[in-house]
Amino acid sequence: MAWRTRFAPSPTGYLHLGHVVNAIHVWGIARAFGGDVLLRIEDHDRTRCREEYEDALLDDLDWLGFVPDVGRTDSFRRARVAPLETLRRREPRSQRQSDNDARYTAALAILTERDLTYVCTCTRRDIAQHAPHAPGAEPRYPGTCREARHAETESLARRVRTGEGVVTFDDRRRGLLQQSPVEQCGDVLVRDRHGQWTYQFAVVVDDMEHDIDVVIRGEDLLASTGRQLQLAALLGRERRLAWWHHPLLVHPDGRKLSKANRDTSIRDRRAAGAHAAALLGEAAFLAGLLPAARDLTIDELPSLFRQSTEFRDCPAGAFQQL
Repeated sequence: MAWRTRFAPSPTGYLHLGHVVNAIHVWGIARAFGGDVLLRIEDHDRTRCREEYEDALLDDLDWLGFVPDVGRTDSFRRARVAPLETLRRREPRSQRQSDNDARYTAALAILTERDLTYVCTCTRRDIAQHAPHAPGAEPRYPGTCREARHAETESLARRVRTGEGVVTFDDRRRGLLQQSPVEQCGDVLVRDRHGQWTYQFAVVVDDMEHDIDVVIRGEDLLASTGRQLQLAALLGRERRLAWWHHPLLVHPDGRKLSKANRDTSIRDRRAAGAHAAALLGEAAFLAGLLPAARDLTIDELPSLFRQSTEFRDCPAGAFQQL
């Protein structure tokens, strides 16, 4: 039986080369070592996500040749509502976060019944004032509202009581790692004051719902691993979960590629006449998976990882063991 991973972009901007690098790792590792790929649209942040970005990322995946095993791109596309041709609606999808509020509400109820959650009235400014941190560093929530027992009507925001201790996990690229969520971030915010589910909570619930075995993502999310494993344990996850955090593409000054920085999008590259094979080869080269940039096809991706010394020396063994 195949193990399962996922490609889970957020439609807050157009896909760029950094996303292509992640897709190369996700599909390449899955195809090389017997895994399936699920496509998930992580649009929990309704203030930043836009339908046009979702449409564009689906088009980009088709153009590049990345075909999910679960959640094909066509299944996400909009359908017009007759006879009102000017209106559009989205077909509900299990793999689109904005369609699954009930899933997250049920998960929150499980934690609340165990007295693991509490109402939080703190703003980001409040936290910054009470828990100063260096520029660029992660703020640690100081627990201001933990014992305040605010009424549920005071705020929609909810935090989960983070357990003490160290979380140990196996990153199949780096080996055994340890994190202490209570020291890193404090009690995790799972729903914000606007009623939106947070990334940290939604992905944990989704990975359980979607039977994800392996999470393949960039190193910028490595720090989230311990707290996500803690949340999963509190929600009763029993399915084994493995991790692979790959390096990020960066600018010469060290900044990572970002939608917020308006880095050249795949959409713009396509409009300028780029070819999918050339763009895949460029991304693979910049990621250190090719010695030089060249045209690269989707069918060649598995060989990039089967031949990699990084995988031959993988401390936890090959992904076939899942």
